[in-house]
Formats: sequence, structure tokens, C-alpha cells
Amino acid sequence: MPKIFSSSARPAAAPDTTPGARPEAAVSLSAVTKVYGRGAGTVHALRGVSVDIPRGSFTAVMGPSGSGKSTFLHCAAGLDRPTGGTVTLGGSELTGLDETRLTRLRRDRIGFVFQAFNLMPSLTVLQNITLPLRLAGRRPDRTWLAEIVERVGLADRTGHRPAELSGGQQQRVAVARALVTRPEVVFGDEPTGALDTVTAKEVLGLLRQTVDELGQTVVMVTHDPVAASYADTVLFLADGALADALTAPTAELVADRMSRLGAWA
Repeated sequence: MPKIFSSSARPAAAPDTTPGARPEAAVSLSAVTKVYGRGAGTVHALRGVSVDIPRGSFTAVMGPSGSGKSTFLHCAAGLDRPTGGTVTLGGSELTGLDETRLTRLRRDRIGFVFQAFNLMPSLTVLQNITLPLRLAGRRPDRTWLAEIVERVGLADRTGHRPAELSGGQQQRVAVARALVTRPEVVFGDEPTGALDTVTAKEVLGLLRQTVDELGQTVVMVTHDPVAASYADTVLFLADGALADALTAPTAELVADRMSRLGAWA
């Protein structure tokens, strides 16, 4: 499989300008396979996927239902172990870690933003944001915490609980929580799927901003061509394999590629 690298014209982390140089990968998958079940019930969710996600880039992952995009995210983020191949995050090979070290790595070096927000209803906004640090026994960097709270537009909501917030505000809390540990990569699993169109654009703009201004790496699974158009690169999966890639995407180009993938699936 080809290794795919972003070449978007959008501002992001400063690239290496050495002739022939390629962006350093934040996360790499090499010949990754994932098989569920046995015998007649065997499902090949991933089939030899190899791709490097550059640091400081925004990558969207799309594909028809059953294409393997959620499995791709789960393997890349260390939430699931591949059947074969390797996953490397910031120089650490995830596939060789035991459960204790893998849990620690996810907590300290990976951020997650899910469709359902996954906030603790009994905790305030500030407590939800800093929860990963509390679980790790670490004190928050007050300067960094103040910056991300300001960036997500929640400086006047830190004492509120999730039930007192709109859906968009709750997802902003989730984004801030994902950023508080300064992770290698933020993974998003349909992060705007539960939001209305206007609010979804605000959250997508926030994710785009974290890439452009903070140098964050974002990998997002989505079914929405408009959401994918905020990315530098869109990876398309079909039948568990990388089928195509698109740089500097527009919603129209993404929808066109998806329509052809749907015909293949």
C-alpha cells in the first residue's frame, strides 16, 4: 500500500524544507490487518493498511459502512490491537506494549473526542477538562490550561456542569480535555455527528485551529464530506483497504469520491 503524506496549502506546523525530506510521522501504520471471528464468520476489517500521518496535520478518514474506518481509528489510537502489522505513535510501537503501558500511553499521549462527548455529569467543566491529569496524578500547567479554556470559548463556563451546556459547548469541553495533556495525536470518532450544522462548523473550525496555531495532529473519522473538507488530507477506505486519498479537499470532491467508493462496496 502507498504511504500517503499531506501537502495541503493550509498553514500548519513548519515543514522540513530539506530537498527530498518528508514530514515526520506522528502515527504510522505498517501492513496492519485486523480479523474478527473464525471460520465462516471471519471478518477482515483491515487488510494490510500502511500509512504515515504527518505531525501537525489534519487527516480525515472516510469510507462506506463496513469499510473499516472505525477499526482503523481504534488500531491507530491503541484502543484495539491489530491482528498483524505494526502501529507506531511518536516513535513508540503500540503493538509491543502490555495493557498497563498501553493504558498509560493512551492517557498521557493521545487525546480522544467522541460523538457522545463522554463527559462526567457530576463534574464541572474545569474538572472534566483536567480529569486525564488527575487520573495520571499530575498537576495541570495553569498557563496551558488557561490558554485552551480560552481557545475553546469556555472561560465563563468553567464552573458549570455538562447538563447546563449546549451540545456544542459540551463538545468544546471534550476538545479541551483532549488537548490538556499536550498529546501526540487527537483522534476524533464522528466528533460532529451529534451536532447541528452551525455548531458542527464551529467545532470543526476549532479542530482546524488547533492544527494551524498549535501544531496539533488530528485524525478524524467522519461520514460527512463537509467535515472532511476541513482536513488537509482525506483517506478513503473500502473493504478494509486504503482505496484512495485526496489532498486539499472540498466537500464536492469528497462527495464525488465517496459516491464512487459506495459503488465499489
